[in-house]
Amino acid sequence: MPMQLSEKSENLSSFEFYPPKTDEGTVNLREVQRKLAARNPDFFSVTFGAGGTTRDKTFETVIDIQNTGIAAAPHLSCVASTKENIRAILKKYQDHGITRIVALRGDLPSGMMSAGEFRYANELVEFIRQESGDFFQIHVAAYPEVHPQALSAIDDFKNFKRKVLAGADAAITQYFYNADAYFYFVDLCEKNGVNIPIVPGIMPITQYSQLLRFSEMCGADIPRWLRKRLEGFGDDRAAIQAFGLDLVSKLCQRLLEGGAPGLHFYTMNQSAPSLSILDSL
Repeated sequence: MPMQLSEKSENLSSFEFYPPKTDEGTVNLREVQRKLAARNPDFFSVTFGAGGTTRDKTFETVIDIQNTGIAAAPHLSCVASTKENIRAILKKYQDHGITRIVALRGDLPSGMMSAGEFRYANELVEFIRQESGDFFQIHVAAYPEVHPQALSAIDDFKNFKRKVLAGADAAITQYFYNADAYFYFVDLCEKNGVNIPIVPGIMPITQYSQLLRFSEMCGADIPRWLRKRLEGFGDDRAAIQAFGLDLVSKLCQRLLEGGAPGLHFYTMNQSAPSLSILDSL
């Protein structure tokens, strides 16, 4: 059964960042992390690019977070990865006391031809377990609205279950704006003996054009009524943000009251949108 909302539910939050590309971005991200750390999060996660420089930045950001006393959860991706380099990365994280990993398949960047030695996330999860036993708590992705590249909803669930059987401890979902999709997915898991915590991914709404672009890239659904409402605000950014805050806050409240074990915020390296939602709960 999913974890019920409790007096400590405010601690069951996590926040995702991407590695900054500039010194200014690094300074800004540290301030964002400082503000969010005051909410006593479960962990901060950091995305993982397919390019070498981006991966180096991921490691630097992860260690920076770990040194602040907040648990860091770096992403690892199958894309362009070999067993040798994943083994080396795992060793570095172990040496620095990193105990969480977000294991993903990932998508090939434009122009990149090699997918690497791992085809699917379950293979990456299995390899992490083979190399490091139970040292890492492994989080994987879940898609309540079905992965955009899945052949069918049934195939998508089978893929998710393979990741769990390979050794995943918890899942973080792609963001969504339809709570019923999440609850249906959790029910499906329970009926099929999949009992790991499934944490909803939350994307604050601050800009319509940005949200539309991200959603088209990752396959997240923006319901027609929501699209039309956001389009109706035009360039009134303040109105979009006020509407988005109300909408996403109500979504989070319903998810928590329905038994979601926590909330994972896609921050876009900003603190204010996530903090506003948490304050409204």
